[in-house]
Amino acid sequence: MDTFALIVTVGVALFFTYTNGFHDSANAIATSVSTRALTPRAALAMAAVMNLLGAFLGSGVAKTVSEGLIETPEGSKGMGILFAALVGAIAWNLLTWYFGLPSSSSHALFGGMVGAALAGGITVYWDGVLQKIVLPMFISPVVGLIAGYLVMTAIMWIFRRANPHKAKRGFRIAQTVSAAGMALGHGLQDAQKTMGIVVMALVIADVEEYGDAIPVWVKVMCAVMLSLGTYAGGWRIMRTLGRKIIELDPPQGFAAETTGASIMFVTAFIFKAPISTTHVITSAIMGVGATKRVNAVRWGVAKNIILGWFITMPAAATVAAACYGLVHLVALL
Repeated sequence: MDTFALIVTVGVALFFTYTNGFHDSANAIATSVSTRALTPRAALAMAAVMNLLGAFLGSGVAKTVSEGLIETPEGSKGMGILFAALVGAIAWNLLTWYFGLPSSSSHALFGGMVGAALAGGITVYWDGVLQKIVLPMFISPVVGLIAGYLVMTAIMWIFRRANPHKAKRGFRIAQTVSAAGMALGHGLQDAQKTMGIVVMALVIADVEEYGDAIPVWVKVMCAVMLSLGTYAGGWRIMRTLGRKIIELDPPQGFAAETTGASIMFVTAFIFKAPISTTHVITSAIMGVGATKRVNAVRWGVAKNIILGWFITMPAAATVAAACYGLVHLVALL
């Protein structure tokens, strides 16, 4: 196996993790920043640290990504498929970041894997894609919407006799904890997805075998790159999540973050399912906002975001397939 191809593929995987960090940093901190619970730089620094810690909490999601979606390709063809999949995901991340659209880096990666595999004639495990990707893609936002609504309703009932100003001040402090939980869950989910890709590259290169523990250096590199990307910030998307869907106050921000973090921990530890942090926190914000009044949520913005969710996988798959075709063409020259 060409060592250079392995190094390039791992490097591109780490760059994808970096884009994932600055693309999805808004997931963890947009609500805390918009409610002024944290300053932007303090929020980004906290999120970077918690992302780093979250990456070391488990490996179930990484195994799902590396073993359950596509047949393990072999040789230079296999490395080309992984390279193309990552390029497709990176292209979609950069495009949606530019337009401030909170799409899913996770589903961009999965779409890239499927598109590159189909272009390369590799078997796609459609049952795995359906059960581990498509169903969670539909179920997690619904759970986030309902859970966000219920959590916020409970908070409103519990604190119905509290002094509004004191309550908001308390929830502003509490948001530092809920935002940290979101960032920890983001690290737990998203760093592992890249770990799974790097493990696939190492298996293709006969450096590792499936079933082996994820090498420590892989965990460290993926965690560090995700944290560096997080600290770089994603201001465009942060404005969309923090302000454009609904104007949040501290209790609403706390409810949305607590809901999102809880869903991510449950899915990672119990179901080992790679869900989108973007889908979860966005739907939780919508659910929380709906407790004020249904039309308090800017559903036009929400519609565009949801439309982006459905476009993400096929768009990334198309770019990845085209990229694989180009790589294959260059290899023949």
